Amino acid sequence: MTTIAVTTWSLEQTAPTDLLPAAAPEGDVRIVRSEVPSPEFSRFLYASVGGDIRWTDRLAWSYTRWLEHLQRPGVETWVAYDRGTPAGYVELEAQDDAVVEIVYFGLLPAFRGRRIGGHLLSYGTARAWDLADRWAGLTPTKRVWLHTCSKDGEHAMDNYQRRGFKLFDTKVEEEPEAPAPGPWPGAFPV
Repeated sequence: MTTIAVTTWSLEQTAPTDLLPAAAPEGDVRIVRSEVPSPEFSRFLYASVGGDIRWTDRLAWSYTRWLEHLQRPGVETWVAYDRGTPAGYVELEAQDDAVVEIVYFGLLPAFRGRRIGGHLLSYGTARAWDLADRWAGLTPTKRVWLHTCSKDGEHAMDNYQRRGFKLFDTKVEEEPEAPAPGPWPGAFPV
């Protein structure tokens, strides 16, 4: 089995004032919270955004596992729409000690390079900071963090840093090399 070295960078913000918002893109781009837990929709977003960058962790999740995850207090999915079409998403998850992780963030391939990502990340990060306002019993957020890796899009790290995230950890691990699964076989043009 062939392996590849994958670098994972962890970044954080420790105050809401760390956020450096991006300008909203031109056109009809809206960001809406997906308030009804929908395993089908969440799996669609996960597979469509991550299919070309080897997101595979959740592909084997059952419907029940998706539903249980989405129904957890403090888990939110915010979806960017370009003229009514899902363009990307950000998933937030409340953790212990008033920490919120941006667990997943990205755009479908057709929507990359159109300035939607910076806007979506800005909006999603702001929602991480005010997450407790929407969930009774959660402590106000004291830290927002995320990780990205060398398999992610070429502009991911730059986008995170431009939004005010600071690097706090770097790890390099060998992983089995696997083809990008795509949302379905043959989804990506050659």
